[in-house]
Amino acid sequence: MAENILPRSNAFLLGQQVAEDIFLRAWKNGTMHHAWILSGPQGVGKATLAYRIARFLVWADWQKRENYTSLNVPENAEIFQQIAKGSYPDVKVLERDYIETDRKKIISSIQKGEALDEDDLANLRRSAFIRVDDVRKINEFLAKTSFNDGWRVVIIDAADDMNKSAANALLKILEEPPARTVLLLVSHNIGTLLPTIRSRCAKLNLRSLNDGEVSSLLRRYRAELSEEMVLKVAQMSRGSIGRAILYADLNAPDLYNNLCSLLYAKQKFSIEKMLEFCAEATADEDKFSLLQDFILQFIKENLSQASDSRALYECWSKTQRMYADCININMDKKQMLIKLLTDICKVL
Repeated sequence: MAENILPRSNAFLLGQQVAEDIFLRAWKNGTMHHAWILSGPQGVGKATLAYRIARFLVWADWQKRENYTSLNVPENAEIFQQIAKGSYPDVKVLERDYIETDRKKIISSIQKGEALDEDDLANLRRSAFIRVDDVRKINEFLAKTSFNDGWRVVIIDAADDMNKSAANALLKILEEPPARTVLLLVSHNIGTLLPTIRSRCAKLNLRSLNDGEVSSLLRRYRAELSEEMVLKVAQMSRGSIGRAILYADLNAPDLYNNLCSLLYAKQKFSIEKMLEFCAEATADEDKFSLLQDFILQFIKENLSQASDSRALYECWSKTQRMYADCININMDKKQMLIKLLTDICKVL
């Protein structure tokens, strides 16, 4: 699988010029808000923009503000490299922490000076929420003196992941923000944030990308893809380069085509093909997770054609419940998938 470029080290952003210009104009005019929500669909560049803003704020010279026409910071700049490594003292990033057992594994590795292998790193699991103790780390960060008497930036990625206690703790920070501090809240679903948080933040709404922009980015980040695959994946991605990269890495067009072929056979489906498909889909965690999206998409596209629309709706609801059960009660993935797809075949 090709390597992903993380937002913290990505200098390139396409399709979000309007949002970038709004922020740059506010900075130049000296009217910059102390907190911003960067909202929009997942995978369209919100975190990448957050890091662009953070780098720019701690690097740019406001006295020369008329010289800046974008938020670009040279990749060879020391500040760019420090933020990419997570070592710049005036930029704090808040994400979901690892679950306790895996966090201890990381700490033990550091203390012993023994690096985790690639499999161990890939299997580290994050907790479901950003917790109140995580948000309190922002207060510790803001209590310290700025490294060079400049801006301090906090990135929360994603603010949607905060539980209620964490959200209330953040609200207190937003009510009394320290001077020369900017908080950047990445949100995939702004409606899930507390109204009181939304009211205290300026908004940057990032749009879905068009197929041409997604194709251009795929050629940049996945240069090995054929042009046919680029165009197929771009059309499937629904305006998200993050989703498009995942689709490309997992060969999503073939996965979706195989799913459709199986389900369109209706009650004449091949048991052998069903078992083979489910075994392959559940052997890879990412592919299994992606399949939920495709099953829901298939049901939505075929709802009006079903012999029993209500029964197909029940399959749509069951898809979400059964996938949740696989996580919450460790339900057998293969058996769950076989039952789910069989039920859909029966009502088409």
